Amino acid sequence: MKVGVIQSNYIPWRGYFDFIRSVYLFIFYDDVQFSKNDWRNRNKIKTDQGLRWVSVPVYVRSLHQLICETRIDYTKKWHKSHRGMLLQWYKHTPFFRDYFNDFCEIAFRPYENLSELNIALIHWIMGSLQITTPTRLSQEFQLSGSRNERLLDLLKQVGATSYLSGPSAQAYLDESLFQQESIQIEYKTYGYPPYPQSYGAFVDQVTVLDLLFHCGTGSPQYLISE
Repeated sequence: MKVGVIQSNYIPWRGYFDFIRSVYLFIFYDDVQFSKNDWRNRNKIKTDQGLRWVSVPVYVRSLHQLICETRIDYTKKWHKSHRGMLLQWYKHTPFFRDYFNDFCEIAFRPYENLSELNIALIHWIMGSLQITTPTRLSQEFQLSGSRNERLLDLLKQVGATSYLSGPSAQAYLDESLFQQESIQIEYKTYGYPPYPQSYGAFVDQVTVLDLLFHCGTGSPQYLISE
């Protein structure tokens, strides 16, 4: 069984969903350290003025706090800002009205932490992209050891025979440990065709909402890596 394990991100890019679609079980790895200025609580949209960040404000009380412990700062008016930016830059797109209200209804509920927000949106987007991969949470399991040992323990507990990893993990994965447990490592490659997009030359490093707003139910065809 091929398993993928990644931290939750805020409205991720399309490659995140291709990754989920490529495995038999996907695990949100959110009982690990929250990283500031990363994809956990923000992503990019495309505008006629270039790329712009949409960020969820969070409380950072410790350098060691986990993603699933990171609370959202609801004193900030980020709901209004995100809604306004999406309306301003995407209301003209062909399928905006098919997704915008659902996004707002899910994104702007109160959540206990960032992980809950991210996962709720990812599950909604999976449904919109017809992705049926089962998902679980890493905090369901009792894990221990170093980075490699902890990940390996998780994979063994779910019965993985193959582990799909992002390409950057080659720098730190101890492949010999996985070989000892007869778990094959595969590294995901990303290379996608462009889709119809607003505002000049095509840019891929944006939230998957950009794809949904432009392509609607035709979006899954643009998740096929070349």
